[in-house]
Amino acid sequence: MTPNPLTGVLYHWLGGFASASFYVPYRGVKRWSWEIYWLTGGIFSWVLAPWFFASIQTNDLLGVFAATPTPTLLWPVFFGILWGFGGLGYGLVMRYLGLSLGMAVVLGLCTVFGTLIPPLFTGEFAAKLLDTPSGNIILLGLGLTIAGIVVVAVAGAKKDQALSPEQKAAAVAEFDFRKGIVVAIFAGIMSACFAFGLAAGEPIKALSAAAGTGPLWTGLPVLCLVMFGGLLTNAVWCAILIHRNRSAGQWLGQDEAQGAPMVLNFALCALAGTAWYFQFFFYTMGESQMGQYGFSSWTLHMASIIIFGTVWGFALREWKDSAHKTRVLVWGGVGLLILATIVIGYGNMIA
Repeated sequence: MTPNPLTGVLYHWLGGFASASFYVPYRGVKRWSWEIYWLTGGIFSWVLAPWFFASIQTNDLLGVFAATPTPTLLWPVFFGILWGFGGLGYGLVMRYLGLSLGMAVVLGLCTVFGTLIPPLFTGEFAAKLLDTPSGNIILLGLGLTIAGIVVVAVAGAKKDQALSPEQKAAAVAEFDFRKGIVVAIFAGIMSACFAFGLAAGEPIKALSAAAGTGPLWTGLPVLCLVMFGGLLTNAVWCAILIHRNRSAGQWLGQDEAQGAPMVLNFALCALAGTAWYFQFFFYTMGESQMGQYGFSSWTLHMASIIIFGTVWGFALREWKDSAHKTRVLVWGGVGLLILATIVIGYGNMIA
């Protein structure tokens, strides 16, 4: 199949929408502690969904893993463990900063690290990005993405400065700017490790293709490994919190969860967790369409998440008390991000 970068951009937009939307169902969970609903949704994100879709779309999934050298299996898991720390921080950022500002800070750092480090590590940075017209256009797109992220972050900071403590609490119940920024920086750096895990799993994609898997789906086995690494990190931390807070009974409707809508809570967590997985499901599809500049997919993915995250921020009325100029500024940032995805898609297309 001949790669089609413009189709790849559309896939990345779908993945960005899934990522930006995943936390919305969690807002409807009632009387469950964070560690309970995060781990419940995570079981769908890190275990059930990856293995279900990989087993359906991959020819001889277990045979592909059996043919993979052990170090090649372990590296994606290792980077998944590191990415898991970023995922933990990401969930906390949503609590402290809200969707719009939280995503801007986390994903800004994640974009730079996740896009540039893989070609630097493989020694392809100069050959692919500096010495070719396509690479120069992709770098321009990365620059536009960073500019868009900065504009969105500035708008978020202006919104924060203008709101009273009561207004901040109404928009984001646990708003804490200082704590949120610190966690966001950590989460942004660690979240980039997902891109490293995918790069480490490239030999597995080749084995999957050799087994007869279609080009759109060869990345799904790698997701099983990276997600498993994320499971390890998140499960350990959630287990610590469950022990500390004695919150395990909430799964049975006990303690603080008495009267909680249990069926609805489980359904919302399943929806949130599956949506979280689908961002990477569509990511691997988009990456398969980007040709030799597949690493640029990370920039497209991050830009798409911020675009749709900002839309959700407005839909959830996080910006309702901000000044008109601030709202115009944030939409200007979103416009830059949309332009960046088009520029990067064009750079891949002419390659």
